[in-house]
Amino acid sequence: MSTPSYSLFCMGNPLLDMQVRNGEALLKKYDLKANDAILADAKHAPIYDEVVKDYEVIYVAGGAAQNAARGAAYVLPPGSVVYVGCVGNDGLAEQLKAANKREGLDQVYYVKEGEKTGACAVVITGHHRSLVTNLRAAEKFQKSHLESPEVAPLIEGAKTFYLEGFFLTHGLESALHLSKKVSSAGKTFILNLSAPFVAQFFTSQLKELLPYTDILIGNEAEAEAWAVANNLPDPKDLPAIAKHIALLPKANEARPRVIVFTQGAKSTVLVTAAEPDNARIFPVTALSDEEIIDTNGAGDAFAGGFTGAVVAGRTLDEAVLAGHKMGGMCVQQVGPQYKWPKEQIL
Repeated sequence: MSTPSYSLFCMGNPLLDMQVRNGEALLKKYDLKANDAILADAKHAPIYDEVVKDYEVIYVAGGAAQNAARGAAYVLPPGSVVYVGCVGNDGLAEQLKAANKREGLDQVYYVKEGEKTGACAVVITGHHRSLVTNLRAAEKFQKSHLESPEVAPLIEGAKTFYLEGFFLTHGLESALHLSKKVSSAGKTFILNLSAPFVAQFFTSQLKELLPYTDILIGNEAEAEAWAVANNLPDPKDLPAIAKHIALLPKANEARPRVIVFTQGAKSTVLVTAAEPDNARIFPVTALSDEEIIDTNGAGDAFAGGFTGAVVAGRTLDEAVLAGHKMGGMCVQQVGPQYKWPKEQIL
C-alpha cells in the first residue's frame, strides 16, 4: 500500500477541551486570568472534576496545532493535512479522531499505553477564555515517532510544517529534529507562539528554534511577553517587536522570515525580514457582541486559515485575509469549530 502524501504536516499536543460558560467563580477560586493559557499545577488538579460536577460541559476537540490543522484542512482540498501528537489509548483519543475526520484532517498519533489523553479546561467568561491544560500523554511524545516508517515518509513528502509553541514545554528535541530537516530542505516551517507563558518562560527554547523558523505567528499578549523577556524598549510596539524577531539569525537566509501578530478584533500586523521597516496593517471586520458565541480557538482558526492559504500558494496579504475569515467564523461557533456546510475561504 502506498504512503499517502500531504502538503501540510502539523505537530502539537492533542487535547480534549472541556468547555464551560459563566465561569467567574472558577477564575476566582483557581486564581486564573480571564484571557490566558496555563499548564495546570497541583492547585488546579480538582478543576477537571469540578467542571463536570457543577457545570454543563461541552467537549470539543482541542490542542492548538490540532485546531489549526483542522482549520487548514477546512480551506484546502481533502487529504492535504496530517497531524502528529501523543495520545492515550482511550475514549478521549477516539473523540479527537472523530472530530478530525469531520474536518478532513488525518492524524498519525503516537499512542502511549497506560497514559490518559490530555485535557484542557476552558473557562468562558463573556468574550474571554481561560485555558488550563493537563498534558498527560501529550508530553510523552518521542522523537522516534518522527523517524518511524509511518511518519518519516510524510515528513519527506510535505512542503509546509506547523508547530505550536506549547509543544516546546516538553518536546524541544523533536521540534529541533523537524525544523532543521525542514530548513535544510528549503521548505517552510511555521511556528505559533501559542501563549504568553511560552514567550516568557521558554525563551531559550524559542531562540533555539527561531533560526529554522520561516513564519512566526502570535497575538499581542505573546508579543508583549517576548518583548519583556528580551528587554525590548516598548513591549506594546508590535511593529518594532516583529522587526526585532524578523531580523534574528536565520539558517536558510534565502527565505526572509515573516512575523504575524494578531490583536483579536483589532488589526493584524505583518512584518517581513525583506522589508523590516514596512509593517503592513490589516484591519479586522468587527462582529457585534450578539454574533460572538465564544473566542476559544479563534487564534488557532486564524493560524489555520493563514497556513492553509500559504500552502495553497496565496500571497501573504491573501493569507492574512483567509486567517481573518476563519477567526471570524470560529468565534460564531462553540469552541474551536467551523461552519457546516463548508464555506469557500480561498
